[in-house]
Amino acid sequence: MFDIGFSELLVIGIVALIVIGPQKLPRVARTVGHLAGRLQRYVSEVKADINREMEFDELRKMRESMEKAAADVHSSVDSELNKTADDLNKAVEGKKPEEQKPQA
Repeated sequence: MFDIGFSELLVIGIVALIVIGPQKLPRVARTVGHLAGRLQRYVSEVKADINREMEFDELRKMRESMEKAAADVHSSVDSELNKTADDLNKAVEGKKPEEQKPQA
C-alpha cells in the first residue's frame, strides 16, 4: 500500500518530536496507534463484507442454474412418462405403438 522505509519513518519521528514535543509525543503516538488499529479493523470488515457478497452472488447463480437443470430434467421425465403412457394405452387397446419411419 504505502512504500515507507525505515529512513522515512525516522524522519517523521524526528519531525514529530520537534513539533509535538517530548512530553506529548507518547500520548500522540498511542492515539495514532489506536486510530490505525481501528482503521485496519474497519478495512478488514469491509473486505469481509465484500467477500461475503461475492460468495452470496455465486451461490445465488449456482442455485438458479441447479433449479433450471432440475426443471429441464422434470420436463423431460414428464414428456417421457406421457409418451410411455400413450404407448401403453395403445397397447392395451390392441394397437401396435407407432414406429418411427425414416424421413427422406
